[in-house]
Amino acid sequence: MQVMKWSVIALAVAAGTTQMAVASSQSESKGIVEDSSFNIFNRVLYQNRDFRNGPNSASTSANKAGYREETGLGIRLLLESGFTQGTVGVGFDAHSLSSIKLDSGRGRVGTGQFGKTDEGRGDDTQTEVGGAIKFRVSDTVLKHGNMFTGSPVFSTDDSRILPEVATGTLLTSNEIEGLELTAGRFTALSSQTGSSRDDINGKGEAGLTSADIIGLSYAVSDNLSVAAHASDVEDYWNKYYGNVNYNMPLAEDQALNFDFNIYKTEYDKQYTNTSSEQDNTIWSLATKYSMGAHGFTVAYQRSSGDRGYDYGVDGGGTIWLSNSVQYSDFNAEDETSWQVRYDLNMAEYGVPGLSFMTRYIAGDNIVTDTKSDVEERELDIEAKYVIQEGAAKDLSFRIRNAFYRADKAYGGDINDFRLIVEYPLSVL
Repeated sequence: MQVMKWSVIALAVAAGTTQMAVASSQSESKGIVEDSSFNIFNRVLYQNRDFRNGPNSASTSANKAGYREETGLGIRLLLESGFTQGTVGVGFDAHSLSSIKLDSGRGRVGTGQFGKTDEGRGDDTQTEVGGAIKFRVSDTVLKHGNMFTGSPVFSTDDSRILPEVATGTLLTSNEIEGLELTAGRFTALSSQTGSSRDDINGKGEAGLTSADIIGLSYAVSDNLSVAAHASDVEDYWNKYYGNVNYNMPLAEDQALNFDFNIYKTEYDKQYTNTSSEQDNTIWSLATKYSMGAHGFTVAYQRSSGDRGYDYGVDGGGTIWLSNSVQYSDFNAEDETSWQVRYDLNMAEYGVPGLSFMTRYIAGDNIVTDTKSDVEERELDIEAKYVIQEGAAKDLSFRIRNAFYRADKAYGGDINDFRLIVEYPLSVL
């Protein structure tokens, strides 16, 4: 992976230095201050996770009440400078992430919004600050420091009030129209509830030592795109990812979309604690038919190999698959799952900003330590409204409700309800 990574960096830099005569992002730079942006993003999350077993005073769990319930506020200050003018532009990014506990309790803590105190309570407040320096040649950017990432093989999670933050170096090149090359090395990853630089781990033992990533995404045409990515996470695994997305326009306001995703993971013996090599292949194919305000999706997902698909030390968002939904990812060993989904955009009916979604996913053939045909299923119902104009423009309200059912040997029944309020403010 190391040779592959640096060969892509060399290719990107070479492309940048040979196309300086052509208009590029760097040649059009107005300056480090002139092109700066400063945004404040606010998110309130109320989450209630009911385990459907009632209070259990005999339980040794911290959640004897049989449910978890917490409300938190996340405030993000995000400053992105422009680049200095010249052949090589220099700039910086900076962020401040703060969480405020609005409601929690020792018997209800554990939704993943707050760190825990020594007494087992949620922290009242937490703050983490960071930044990165960046350089740009033509349309190639090299960034080093703290950042949010969105690679299929290294993706920071943003499913609670604050996101994960990665520390490392990332190169992104867009020298050729439609083609994006990426290469990077990350050495730390902070959780959504921690302020230290490296508090993510895959097994409760050691955190991230290093992750080398490489990838390309290419828009073949307006309707067809392909992608290929790979990573080498030290002491954990080598991971390979591929994607093909094709959109087929039909009649007016109608289209058919096909989205294929696949991961191949080869696990390190140290991670699996076995003497033999283990691997996993998991793929999904989703087909969506869009007709005006309506969207109908059918998806199929299949996992095979010696174990299920693992992720986390390489980012909580590193599972770009169709059946990774609100509660379950349907990524267990040998699991097969189907999904049906319906989307409705109420803008077509005179209510812009209002949308609905519901989906049902069923998985079976799961292999566990004690059984070989475990089943799980999940029903999700969502509604979202975004204010379109006025002083509160872009203020959004979102309700997510998941009803999860599975064999007791695989986690049992859970109802997961979330109310999310978000308000982005653009200061610069």
